[in-house]
Amino acid sequence: MALKITNKCINCDMCEPECPNQAITMGFDIYEIDPYKCTECVGYYDHSTCQRVCPIQNAIIADPDHVEKPEQLLAKFKLLNTKS
Repeated sequence: MALKITNKCINCDMCEPECPNQAITMGFDIYEIDPYKCTECVGYYDHSTCQRVCPIQNAIIADPDHVEKPEQLLAKFKLLNTKS
């Protein structure tokens, strides 16, 4: 599953620089995660770095609109990291 940032976000700027896929950007009011770039850090780390650094509990959650299995996340990681 891709992750999503909820309205609990306080715009602390901790998550954006931690994302290895550059999937996190500032939205209109809060940070947002691009589900097409988010691999939950599969391929990079054992855990999602944005969730680890976020000071607000449950501000970054699994996105129920973008359900993916671990092997799908790994395939996305490989696609995002293929050099042309």
